[in-house]
Amino acid sequence: MKIAIPVKMNRENPAVAPLFGKAKWFAFIEKGKVEIKANPAQGGQAVISWFADEGVDTVIMQEMGISPYQMIRSHGGMKIYHSGFERILLNDLIKKFADGELEMLDDAKMQEIIKHHEGRHSHDDHHHHEHEHEHGHHHHH
Repeated sequence: MKIAIPVKMNRENPAVAPLFGKAKWFAFIEKGKVEIKANPAQGGQAVISWFADEGVDTVIMQEMGISPYQMIRSHGGMKIYHSGFERILLNDLIKKFADGELEMLDDAKMQEIIKHHEGRHSHDDHHHHEHEHEHGHHHHH
């Protein structure tokens, strides 16, 4: 089993990132070993392709849009679990998962999360992009 979880930082026990496709880092957990890798993909669908290449079979996330979910469905064999909507640290989430406390998502559950995801963004859709651009342009290469 190989689990992928979006996280906010590349450090020991980071907080889980709420937005799946926009996460800068992903934690991969295999046989209890955690490895954090930079997200090379742009957007949720590309992330799923990357997971498929990495051999991921379990994804734990807070929310995602419809397109990455459809990708997961079309790849088949990947299970999705919900981390809940509250802020949580990676180790706590892994423990919850190991204890069987996370809910596995099916189409109906996923619809609710996608509704939540879209509902949260619809009112400020034209604003939120300007807050998300990279701040990398200060570095001179």
